[in-house]
Amino acid sequence: MKWIVQVPRLRVIAGRYTRMLGYIGYVAVISGVVVASPAIVVLAFPSELSTQPAYLIPGALLVLLGTLARRLGPDDGGALNWAEGAVVVLVSWVLAVLFAAVPFMWVGGLDFTQAVFESTSGWTTTGLSVVDVASAHPTILFLRSALQLAGGAGLAILMLSALVGPSGTGIASAEGKEERLVPVVGRSSALVVRIYTGYAFIGTLALRVAGMTWFDAVNHSFTAVSTGGFSTRVDSIGSWDSPAIEATLTVLMVAGNLSFVTAWAAARGKWREVLSNGEVRTFALFAAVGVLLVWAGVTDGHFPHPNKAVRVAVFETMSALTTTGFSTVGYLPWPSVGWCILILLMVVGGGTCSTAGGLKQYRVYVVYRYLSHDVIRRLRPSRAVSAPYVHDGASRRFLTDAEIAGVGGFMLLYFAALGVGTTILAAYGYGLRESLFEFASALGTVGLSVGVTAPTAPAGLLWTETAGMLFGRLEFFTVLVGSARVVQDARFTGIAVWHALKTPRGHG
Repeated sequence: MKWIVQVPRLRVIAGRYTRMLGYIGYVAVISGVVVASPAIVVLAFPSELSTQPAYLIPGALLVLLGTLARRLGPDDGGALNWAEGAVVVLVSWVLAVLFAAVPFMWVGGLDFTQAVFESTSGWTTTGLSVVDVASAHPTILFLRSALQLAGGAGLAILMLSALVGPSGTGIASAEGKEERLVPVVGRSSALVVRIYTGYAFIGTLALRVAGMTWFDAVNHSFTAVSTGGFSTRVDSIGSWDSPAIEATLTVLMVAGNLSFVTAWAAARGKWREVLSNGEVRTFALFAAVGVLLVWAGVTDGHFPHPNKAVRVAVFETMSALTTTGFSTVGYLPWPSVGWCILILLMVVGGGTCSTAGGLKQYRVYVVYRYLSHDVIRRLRPSRAVSAPYVHDGASRRFLTDAEIAGVGGFMLLYFAALGVGTTILAAYGYGLRESLFEFASALGTVGLSVGVTAPTAPAGLLWTETAGMLFGRLEFFTVLVGSARVVQDARFTGIAVWHALKTPRGHG
């Protein structure tokens, strides 16, 4: 009789997963279209016709699965809470990664570990790669760029919420993008699509004018606005050695780094709101100080022409801070101070509600405001009452204890993961400096590399970086809460079924 008491809860669980299935279906359909998108490259490269099944088959299967899931799910969707949104995001990303890995094995010649790594690096807009770019098919290069473009704005928040409207709140929160452009999630996502598409279109035209071919311009525009960093050249942006291309990409990287909320304010001419924003000021401070330190500590005197020294300092700093991962030079000859600066910038990361990764500049800003307030509070008379606040747009907003605790908890998890990942990489025989740089790049979804990530890298190392990219992109709590919810529900369902099987017929 005990299992009968559990029936109502089983019905709740069944209803919950039926509802989530519809949302997962939406994401799967869109992911399938992205995986199949390299088929259009055949228009420019007819010789690539033989590679089309590698993209069309997994893409079509994912679309089919997604359509089936949508039909099984309820028509009206229904609101999701945070934990349910975490499950949707986690399952959707796992499906997207696995299906997108197929072309990398089929056409790219990678093994399963390498293919999952490359797919994860694409969807998470990291940019670390094990693909031999020099010999890779154009379709593979385009797939990498398309994955980063789709993954950049947040696969679930951008695509799913745009389709299902205001019921996507739980998903928006689960992806760590709780800011909204307008009160309705669906309208917000539509505006994000417009802004994002505008970035990519203008970026493509600008890069073509700056000297790239159309194919290179499209790929680099996609990976710049998504702060992804995949390139069609072995030496990345250094292959062109062009001030015009570097300047154009720097603008695109900064645009991708900005919160979509800030970008929307700028598009409406609300410059006071933009310039007063604490996160924008934090970005400007880190960018200016970073450029100065890299120039003074590394590039000044390292290059024969002062202009080149300044160009390298600006580009590498902006690439690390926006977590894009483009590069114009190698870092092995750099002194340790240069590595330390880039690691710090990669850890800080980009803006919230943007395509960038890392800790996020807003969290760093919150910690600064809290610590500065705490110091000032200790200097004031004991009876003085004050509270920490941040500049949110053109207004001030007081910080709650819950928000401060949340930021602190996230930072603790982030640095713990950074320490564990660095230790694992070092255990494979790499130096501490190289291990810290490479895992900071993976966890921050940056993509800058000092040679640790390579086709010859051990499988365990690649899986460690894969986990780091997923945790960094989905921001820990989504993975932890989503996994915990699935395990909890599966455990309860298993126990209920076990009791049902043990109960003799006629006793229930």
